[in-house]
Amino acid sequence: MINILMIEDDLELADILIDYLDQYNIKVTNYESPELGISALRIKKFDLIILDLSLPEIDGIEVCRMIRDNHNIPIIISSARSNIGDKIACFSYGADDFMPKPYDTQELIFRIKSILRRCNFDIPSTPESQKKSIFTHVQDKMEILKEGELLDLTNAEYHILAYMISKAGFVISREELLSNVDSIKYESTYKSIDVLIGRVRSKIELNTRKPKYILSIRGVGYKLVNE
Repeated sequence: MINILMIEDDLELADILIDYLDQYNIKVTNYESPELGISALRIKKFDLIILDLSLPEIDGIEVCRMIRDNHNIPIIISSARSNIGDKIACFSYGADDFMPKPYDTQELIFRIKSILRRCNFDIPSTPESQKKSIFTHVQDKMEILKEGELLDLTNAEYHILAYMISKAGFVISREELLSNVDSIKYESTYKSIDVLIGRVRSKIELNTRKPKYILSIRGVGYKLVNE
């Protein structure tokens, strides 16, 4: 199993990544305090670090420098701060990769494994049963299948579910849906998004009162579970 140290003060995001990466034989231990994360690095063995920049107590760029001064371990920066100055500083202090938030969880997995391969790390295989997706988006036919069965969706339902599939595993705000789903007018209300999500749920969930695939994240938006 790959062991990752994450320093991230967004605990909701951390929990999502911990649960998602665990399916791929990647164990993540998160610390919201950079000092605790650095201390853990001294006493435990980790294969890679995922580091946020906007942290309490110590800025993430300084944390990157402190880690690199004492440890030869791959570092992936995961941050909403994506200006060129921050990127240059991180790479100057020894970061191996920089992923601007929000990003696709699948891309994060690929980058983790790519970096570890370059470090001659023996990547454990992931059981095939864990790689299968519930929903398949056939873009050229504008079709979405659930476990191989074609879903009967309206235009708006198709586009919103297609976008959620592209962001599977990540929390998606209502504002993000309004901005990125072509079939939804930006002047629409958050209530109209909730109604549309309800319609999609009625076509993919066995029990809409206890949804299994489209989860509500209180105060934020929704998350699609695709495995």
